Amino acid sequence: MFDAVTLQVLANHSRAAAENMARTLFRTAHSAFVKETQDFTVMLLDPEGRTFAVPLDLGATWYPGLTYGRAIAMIEDYRPCDVAFTNDPYSGHVATHAPDTHLWKPVFYEGEIIAWAAGHIHNTDMGGAVPASLSRSLTEIHQEGLRFAPMKLMREGVFDEQILSIMATNVRKPDLNIGDIKALVGALATGERKVLAMVEKFGVAAFRDGLAGLLDYAEAQARSVLSDIPDGRYVFSDYADEDSVEGNPCRLHLTLTIEGDAAVLDFTGSDPQLASSLNVPSGGDPRHTILLVGIYYVLYTLKPGILLNQGLTRPFTCIAPEGSVLNPQFPAAVGMRSLTCARLRSVIFGAFSQAVPKRMPAAPAGNNCIVNVMTTDERRRRTVIAAVNPVVGGGGAMPHRDGSNGSGADAAYLKNTPIEITEAETPIQFVRYGLKPDSGGAGRWRGGLATEMAFKVFAPDTRITARNRDRSFFRPWGVLGGRAAGLSDMVVNPGAANERRLGNTDIAVLEPGDVLSIHSAGGGGRGDPHEREPWRVALDVARGYVGAAAARDDYGVVIRECQPDEAATTALRAGRARVEAMPHFHYGPEREGYEREWTAEAYDTLTAILMALPVHWRFFVKTQIFAARRAEGARIDVAEAYRRVRDRFPQIPDAGAAQE
Repeated sequence: MFDAVTLQVLANHSRAAAENMARTLFRTAHSAFVKETQDFTVMLLDPEGRTFAVPLDLGATWYPGLTYGRAIAMIEDYRPCDVAFTNDPYSGHVATHAPDTHLWKPVFYEGEIIAWAAGHIHNTDMGGAVPASLSRSLTEIHQEGLRFAPMKLMREGVFDEQILSIMATNVRKPDLNIGDIKALVGALATGERKVLAMVEKFGVAAFRDGLAGLLDYAEAQARSVLSDIPDGRYVFSDYADEDSVEGNPCRLHLTLTIEGDAAVLDFTGSDPQLASSLNVPSGGDPRHTILLVGIYYVLYTLKPGILLNQGLTRPFTCIAPEGSVLNPQFPAAVGMRSLTCARLRSVIFGAFSQAVPKRMPAAPAGNNCIVNVMTTDERRRRTVIAAVNPVVGGGGAMPHRDGSNGSGADAAYLKNTPIEITEAETPIQFVRYGLKPDSGGAGRWRGGLATEMAFKVFAPDTRITARNRDRSFFRPWGVLGGRAAGLSDMVVNPGAANERRLGNTDIAVLEPGDVLSIHSAGGGGRGDPHEREPWRVALDVARGYVGAAAARDDYGVVIRECQPDEAATTALRAGRARVEAMPHFHYGPEREGYEREWTAEAYDTLTAILMALPVHWRFFVKTQIFAARRAEGARIDVAEAYRRVRDRFPQIPDAGAAQE
């Protein structure tokens, strides 16, 4: 058994190997979305397919707890230099939407598999109904592009050209897809070399024992964090703005129970499986990494330097009822699962904020909008499809500092692409790219500012997909007296006579000369804004982060000639009523108004009704209940609304006495 020092040495070597893999992919990828935005992962796996090492500085941060075990087992035999792959969310439970293509390669030593090198790239397009393959408007997995169940892509170092031909025939930009896949194959080869170097350094027996030790060590660290949190039951809900195009809110509900060094995350009460692509394909796995992404952020916040590997998942058990938005049945669409995952993270953050309020931040923006453009390049007379910059909002205010501006917290791994590169590769012209003033939630510590981006297009029939559009109604929440952040928005031709506000719409068709403007939400504030030092507020005003009116109205600070007027500020703050007992969360007027009609009790009744129905009826009945209550101005309760729906649609199966 390795001691702690030797384990740390192995951990360092493993992480360095993963970082070399990431650099190989980063430097050789073809699409801007991989080589600039860095929506990719690489990792090293133990013989059972459990992640034991990931890079810290390059790529996405979702998957340190991922296991490839079920996908690996779907292929009968492996030989040296084989590479397998899949992008099917319903086969092997590795990929979680079709654009994410996962590859894995066995690492042999003296005829035995001692590890695996693995990773994924997000393909710019996998075919399907819309450019870039993703939209909340899609209703079944078959619309979301080409899918491959786990199979061999390379046999003993030779690509299966038939598979590549099928992909090239069905996707919009095959050169980008195949180029990125080949770059990932190169990264896996780097990982293989680095693993074999570790075996030579430590010996194969010590290497095997060390991998088990790394997972056990991460588990022990996670249990140590949980042991320091008070036992208890912490309940929190949050909402995506829409469950479908122009639909109703989508609720995620969590009951977090911490007991000793273990925790249960019960998502019962979350919405049913949706007739849109916001479903999250967890497959019912109680430790699926996609359900636990928020946990990784919490653990890393509470214990910086914690080992990031699959061992972190062991103290946690997730309950996601079958047929719910977090555990849909085939063939539910899942392409926009990243939007729901952003809300899933904020639900987890909200529960832990109650458990350890002194150590957790306010809500991050939680709407990492990915903008894709499909247009004609008049310069080269060819069609272009490309990911432009991600529009990622601010981080939530921390216990000790302001939230990060522009690309904060749980989506900070999505890097911006330099404007010069985007304009060189894509025929658009940027009009604005920067931070949006007055978008961060006010507080003793201010929430991070939103990102704002605007660009002009030049060709007819330019098609925009802006996935993960959200937070245009439900604000990122503030904590401990801090205020909720500003909302997001998307507008065509802002300020012009033909202005169009698109809200959460994720597909738009633009004409030559149109300008598309998008801004994210900000991060929530933390602590009483009146406790923020006037000099900090004055500095925010000087930097353009906060306007003079907001300084006065939100912070009680009067700015004159770029300096705080101390006397006027003291008088203004003294004259305002102080609320001694502030609620833990500030949600903003939109959610507060919504929850006056849709109370926790109303949702309990709704959940009981829907979960008693067959899965294929649940979303329909939910939609009808919302419509029935809306028609009556919410003057009727959920049970009465359901009775009226059943009178109108007697075909609905009997849900027993659940509605009572």
